[in-house]
Amino acid sequence: TVTRSRFEDMCKDLFDRLRGPCEQALRDAKLSPKDIQEVVMVGGSIRIPKVQDIAKDIFQTQELDRSINPDEVVAIGAAIQGAVLQGDVKDVLLLDVTPLSLGVETLGGVMTKLIQSNTTIPTSKKETFSTAADNQTSVTIHVMQGEREFAADNRSLGRFDLTGIGSAPRGLPQIEVEFAIDANGILNVSATDKATSTKKEIRITGSSGLSKEEVARMRQEAEQNAAADKTRRELIDLRNQGEALAYSTKKSLEEHGGKISQESRGKVESALSNLEDKLKGEDKAAIQAAMKNLNDAAMELGKAVYEASSAGQKPGEGADAGKPAGGKEDVIDAEFEVNDQK
Repeated sequence: TVTRSRFEDMCKDLFDRLRGPCEQALRDAKLSPKDIQEVVMVGGSIRIPKVQDIAKDIFQTQELDRSINPDEVVAIGAAIQGAVLQGDVKDVLLLDVTPLSLGVETLGGVMTKLIQSNTTIPTSKKETFSTAADNQTSVTIHVMQGEREFAADNRSLGRFDLTGIGSAPRGLPQIEVEFAIDANGILNVSATDKATSTKKEIRITGSSGLSKEEVARMRQEAEQNAAADKTRRELIDLRNQGEALAYSTKKSLEEHGGKISQESRGKVESALSNLEDKLKGEDKAAIQAAMKNLNDAAMELGKAVYEASSAGQKPGEGADAGKPAGGKEDVIDAEFEVNDQK
């Protein structure tokens, strides 16, 4: 004969594993136990008194919902969801969510997330990106899934090329990327060059084809590496900002360098060279200092650019002249790597 205490002792490691998924679900939903109205138990094992006690303790409740046969809960839920999708049931709302974040790889190997984990589906999200080099005529859209900061550490879902982008300085083309997930969890990703209306897309049917164990492992890895990833991401973001500053300063120097003194030009060129050198290293403080030094050195250059811009305006035009009525659309601070340069 096996007593209850003996049985509970034998199953202790299994009982201990019950807490993790429940507590993770609360964290993902950004809820506390007091926000939970009912706890519906599933499966025959919930008849074990110890399991019931653990559930009551986790969700801080005195009673569990016993109105549904635990052996039939999954089948009943599937039937209700089928009726909802079919349109036969109108007064029940069942929400499915994305298990992991979805995004694209951008400059520096970073994963830029468009749809965050635990977003209810169906859903869609658009972001506008740009190019990373002058005269870049195509980009690669690399679709990723996961919670890490860098693409290499996440799951690759697919990739496609958007070609036919008009030759233009870096940062000028506007490429709209849209992620759309339907009620069946099928992901459609499209990329459109706003200037030419050129569009390419990909359909991904396995975006949620991970087991619970794989999802849990990916989340755990993200938590364990959060601090290191954050440090690396800050460095990459700072480098991207520094490279953008160096590019814009160099362009302004080429166009307006003759309008400033030779001494000021020399200071700008020296500060620019120093920043480009610091961007090769990993010292964030040194990069920040070099960026500040360049900004300070380029003040006279900035004045020349401003005066040239003001002189080009017609009488009566203000700072917002030439902008669309609705204002200029924001372009996300991320760029695609060069795929093909002609």
